[in-house]
Amino acid sequence: MRRAGAISLGFPPFQGWVRRIVLACAAIFLLQVILDAYAHGLAGYLGYAYLVPQLVLTRGMLWQLVSYAFLHASIGHLLLNMLTLWMVGSLEELEWGSRRFLELYFFSVIGAALTTIAFAYAHIFGASPEVGTIGASGGILGLLIALAVLDGDREFMMFPFPFLLKVKYLVGVMVFIIVIETIQASPLSRVANVAHVGGLVFGFIWAKWVPRRGLGSEASERYYGLRNAWHRWKRKQAGKKFEVYMRQHDEKGHFDQNGNYVPPDDDKTNGSGSRWVN
Repeated sequence: MRRAGAISLGFPPFQGWVRRIVLACAAIFLLQVILDAYAHGLAGYLGYAYLVPQLVLTRGMLWQLVSYAFLHASIGHLLLNMLTLWMVGSLEELEWGSRRFLELYFFSVIGAALTTIAFAYAHIFGASPEVGTIGASGGILGLLIALAVLDGDREFMMFPFPFLLKVKYLVGVMVFIIVIETIQASPLSRVANVAHVGGLVFGFIWAKWVPRRGLGSEASERYYGLRNAWHRWKRKQAGKKFEVYMRQHDEKGHFDQNGNYVPPDDDKTNGSGSRWVN
């Protein structure tokens, strides 16, 4: 990430995928409130969007690895998460691009979910496979830790307090608080904090080891590289079989290392000492 000065008092642009995610979370929370108030029977179906480790592993509800991040427990929970997402996510989306921002956010969301499932089945910190988890905090903490790793000296205005704090110190304070709360909190609160830890860990992994062009581009390059290697191998195998056929019929000619047919006495080159490869 390029170097930049302190973030000013003005809010960043409310646009792009950050706006879409914030509006989606707000709309879903409004739906939660309406169903809780007027349709208790339908409200129960929202439980299938919670992250419940038992449902993910035994019933294959894999969408919960993402859907839980669009649900929130209270208006304060929603506002705190969405304000942080707006402030941090908009900055990263503007500087890194939408694709990298989305990759980091959902990598952290899914990583937080997988961490929660692992802790639940290991019964660490009182976590249980039957307990549901909701909230975007895991993804947002992934955004924060990645910003701290890649641009830790950037300063944030600690609204509503009139002073600046570097991102690396802000994240350090948050990690300390999360660790203390995880140890001291009630079992249900500990489950939520496990998701926070997972978001931090996976955000750190993304920032330290994922290539700058992103997981999508890296996976695409590896896929096409393997596919091309497979096709070259198939051409070589076909060339060997054809050479055997030609020898059996007293024909001359052969195939080069790339599987291209070389007629007898053909020594044409491309000017660089190697034959043309199509």
